[in-house]
Amino acid sequence: MLKLIFCCVFCCFTSYSGAQDHNKEASIEIDSFFQPSENFNKKRGVYTSVGVASAWTGSMIGLHQVWYKQVEKSSWNTFDDSKSWLQMDKAGHFYTSYKLNALTTDLYRWSGMQTKYATWLGITVSIGFQTTLEFFDAHTQDWGWSWTDFSTNIFGASSYAAQIHFWNEERFIPKFSYSPTPFAEIRPSVLGRTFSERLLKDYNGQTYWLSFSPGSFFKNKRIPEWACVSIGYSAHEKLVGSASYFTDPETGQDYFEQREILISLDIDFSKISIKRPWIRTFLQQLNHLKVPFPALLFRNGNVLLKPLYF
Repeated sequence: MLKLIFCCVFCCFTSYSGAQDHNKEASIEIDSFFQPSENFNKKRGVYTSVGVASAWTGSMIGLHQVWYKQVEKSSWNTFDDSKSWLQMDKAGHFYTSYKLNALTTDLYRWSGMQTKYATWLGITVSIGFQTTLEFFDAHTQDWGWSWTDFSTNIFGASSYAAQIHFWNEERFIPKFSYSPTPFAEIRPSVLGRTFSERLLKDYNGQTYWLSFSPGSFFKNKRIPEWACVSIGYSAHEKLVGSASYFTDPETGQDYFEQREILISLDIDFSKISIKRPWIRTFLQQLNHLKVPFPALLFRNGNVLLKPLYF
């Protein structure tokens, strides 16, 4: 992260002080590196493949040592969690599979590979990575192979591929946001004790969004393609997976699960016109997260206005 920030600052400085030839050359080299190759570049292709394989293998080894090694093993078994956590975990599977495909596809397009082949590789990596995790789950006592997880993984990866195939661009972009909630303190063993644990486990604080720009469909110059409407989904007072309510044993207070639907605004950073390749690459990474904006929240028949929601 520090190297990336330094690179951004350095490039801004060299762009500003254009009188120095050395700085110009350095700026050109950086732009050239981030610019996708016009033809297939074998060196970039090898680097990308080695990087993807290393990240895949390293992630599996790390997860097995840190997580799965501590749980009780079993023979192959299945687990129906389709009705758990108000399907918030399924939204997470969709989001992750979609983003894995998008990231892998972009890397291979950077190497100069044709889009259709890069997309197929992206689907393979995305579904393969997620399926490896399902195999781990299938051999644990507490969980099992989830067909709904597997189906959602395929749906997420295919959703990105379908947009690239039909539109050659993303028009519906999944995004994520998180805000801490007081519910994790009630069940810290389930919803997390630290910020990083709660970021992954507390579905009450997570919101999954689908952002789209009307300008991408109508090509109306009055509506910039970077200006988006965003539909969000979240949960409220969800403290247990399958049951619809939870009673706090210490206070006796009941918590009843509630779904939340949100409508807000957003920004598609990939549609902002930027000439410098490294700046475009940096801004595109911001498309993983929803930009904080005012939002309308629909919950249990009520409508709430949130001045700034993230």
